[in-house]
Amino acid sequence: MSEKQLLIYFLSQFDLAPNKVEEILNGLNGNFTFSALSKLKLDKIVSAVMAEKILERAEERYAKIYLENLEAIQIKLICKYDEDFPKKLLAIDDGPFFLFYKGDISLANLKSVAIVGTRLPSNYGRMITEKFAKTLANAGLVIISGLAYGIDSIAHRQALNQNGKTIAVLGSGLNNIYPADHSDLAREIAEKGLLISEYCPSAKATRYSFPTRNRIIAGLCDGVLITEAGIKSGTLYTRDYALDYGKEMFAVPGNIDSDKSALPNEIICSGQGMGVRSAEDILKVLHVENVAKKEKKKVQSLTIDEQAIYSQLADGAKSLEELEKNCNMSMSDLNSCLTMLELRGIISRMPGGVFCLC
Repeated sequence: MSEKQLLIYFLSQFDLAPNKVEEILNGLNGNFTFSALSKLKLDKIVSAVMAEKILERAEERYAKIYLENLEAIQIKLICKYDEDFPKKLLAIDDGPFFLFYKGDISLANLKSVAIVGTRLPSNYGRMITEKFAKTLANAGLVIISGLAYGIDSIAHRQALNQNGKTIAVLGSGLNNIYPADHSDLAREIAEKGLLISEYCPSAKATRYSFPTRNRIIAGLCDGVLITEAGIKSGTLYTRDYALDYGKEMFAVPGNIDSDKSALPNEIICSGQGMGVRSAEDILKVLHVENVAKKEKKKVQSLTIDEQAIYSQLADGAKSLEELEKNCNMSMSDLNSCLTMLELRGIISRMPGGVFCLC
């Protein structure tokens, strides 16, 4: 590794804003050495406290120790000048300068959809998110989200369940997973997909890091799908970034009396994005092969009793009692069919004993 690369990577540990990193490098006037950095008037670029912190460690040996420590905890680091840095992030003016990651960084260059929304989804929001994420992942799209409770984790989990690919963009460091409850999910994403953050590994999440994180989610994707979110939701930031970046915007219409559907309904009514009724609507816009034929073939393989259940759920989620009444089946036969349909990934069991199509 050249001294220039070492110097640039050295700066990643201080969580500097991308423009501050650029300003420091420009101030070196092509002399990318630690001795030149020590002579730079850093306190004119960053705070005096930060300048002191950088200068007290501005030696090649400290930089090497830092990178060795990253390697020891299996965290990789790239900057915007590296060949494998995500091309989509280079296309936005306020993109990150550094990325810390675990997993397959090449996923960041594939066609993808960000699925975002409320941390407290309704049964409808949960059902819709699972349904869209499943179909989009099966179609080969990478599912991007932020590892948060609710819509984010549902989207990640469904992609993994389909053996699809997913990217989680964190608002904290990779060694400080937030929320901590999702540490196991983060570990699985790192093994099977991609876990990334612009913050150094030990960084804690803050109220400011999540809105900033959302620009990376919007920058990485080809389109944003909002399934359920309030009008004052943090999802607003992702929407705004996506519109600024010229990304496709998709929203699932919901109950006009539900606060959780306020943002998607607003996006549709204001013309900011496209209202979508199924994942196939998104696949058409993104020019991805439609998987409806495969789904139709699967439905045609159902037994008569299974077809009766499928027809009922095609009109919307139903409780066990509703299915028993409408399908004219014994409870034992009904439970047997529901179990088989669930195992085959055709239906999902929602909280409260409600069933819906996947």
